[in-house]
Amino acid sequence: MKSLKVADYMNHRAVKLHVDMPVAEAVESLLLSKQTGGPVIDDDNKVVGFLSEQDCLSQMITSSYYREQVCRVGEIMQREVISVKGYHSVLELAQTMLREKPKVYPVIDDNGCLIGAINRSEVLNAIDVQLRSSYQS
Repeated sequence: MKSLKVADYMNHRAVKLHVDMPVAEAVESLLLSKQTGGPVIDDDNKVVGFLSEQDCLSQMITSSYYREQVCRVGEIMQREVISVKGYHSVLELAQTMLREKPKVYPVIDDNGCLIGAINRSEVLNAIDVQLRSSYQS
């Protein structure tokens, strides 16, 4: 039976956004990485927030209306972040995803430092792999 630990299915190259980064630069990073949002880190690689496409969309509309792009990630990021540890169960995370809004969860170590991210598609893939392996047995 295959492992169902978050670390086995997470994205190890999650987009990293910084508090002082201009929102326009964060949008570019999200678009290039094809991720719907990303953890915001401080200088010590600790997760201090999360920035979603929706957060960016709202700010970009405002920026285009006023013709200004001076907003920083730290000004619009979500400060309450639900994160998971690499050793947590994917099945438990799936249950959390049914109750909570985020589609992407930062994966942190025991010190709160970012080590990756996991999204709904990766959780679905993990469960699919599990189910397929049980059918083959």
